[in-house]
Amino acid sequence: MPTFRTASVSAVRSERPGIQRLDVLMDDGAAARAYALTDLTGACAVGERVVLNTTAVDLGLGTGGWHVVHWNLDRGEFSRPGPDHVMKVRYTSLQFDAGTSELAHPECDQPLGGVPVVVGSVHSQLAPVAAAFAEAAPGRRLVHVMTDGAALPLALSDLSAALREKGLVAATVTAGHSFGGDLEAVNVHSALGLAVHALGADAVVVVMGPGVVGTGTELGTTAVEVAPALDAAAALGGRPVLCVRASDGDARERHQGISHHTVTAARLSRSAPFVVDVPVGAATLPGVRPLTLDQLPDAAALLARHGLERTTTMGRTVEQDPLFFAAAAAAGAGAAALLERP
Repeated sequence: MPTFRTASVSAVRSERPGIQRLDVLMDDGAAARAYALTDLTGACAVGERVVLNTTAVDLGLGTGGWHVVHWNLDRGEFSRPGPDHVMKVRYTSLQFDAGTSELAHPECDQPLGGVPVVVGSVHSQLAPVAAAFAEAAPGRRLVHVMTDGAALPLALSDLSAALREKGLVAATVTAGHSFGGDLEAVNVHSALGLAVHALGADAVVVVMGPGVVGTGTELGTTAVEVAPALDAAAALGGRPVLCVRASDGDARERHQGISHHTVTAARLSRSAPFVVDVPVGAATLPGVRPLTLDQLPDAAALLARHGLERTTTMGRTVEQDPLFFAAAAAAGAGAAALLERP
């Protein structure tokens, strides 16, 4: 069950379109942090009273200790009219008319024409994929399709904002119930069409937002969305590139080497053989071309060249988990290589 508490805004830490990060003072006197998704609740000001959803922090989940503003008690009403009738976060108290870009861009139904589509399972893979693609294919456009497998608001991603600012990601499409992209899509299939035909993508990277749900079981994870995304890319005439999750720094045995999430997604997908550049051990996956570790990109140097050296995955830096970042960078380089192949 959710937990809600009231607090007062004591400071606005930072803000950008779609999100404010706040310092708050809880009614019991404790200082805390919260963020407001301004497309849903409007902006907050110092001294205003807010209702916070504290559930995730109370449960010790991976929010970084941030509560979420549910409502501003000093705001009598809030309205942010959308472009049409299509709702996101449907049938909750925060449903809103995000609209859908398919209505404005019916060309999204056209085939993808061989465009490479990298599919990942962890949001932090986005940085090495984008950096490697940019270096291997300078001047070409990479568009990020964010699924609704984890965080729904794109504004929550500091990484996405940094990649846009650096020009490593040209544009974004938010699919399903995720929202806040340059274009809004009903599902991943139409999001791919929008990325290619409305945003001019030379390549697409499909990966969820911050956060991933996992239970330790093969199927009880949002990472299984990789399989249908690969299949969508193939069915629509794209070239699917599996971004392998691998690790030499994760203490959990199921994620060491090639993660069981990647193995499961490859098993569930019907679009093999994939284009995959992965480290040793990937021979257990169907349709892959294994690479030795010294053939993988130098992810630490790659990220440093683009000012992304502080990027982490599950709290680990590139120095603490080089294989994770190298495997993801290989997928970005692999997608760029496909641009030169008929």
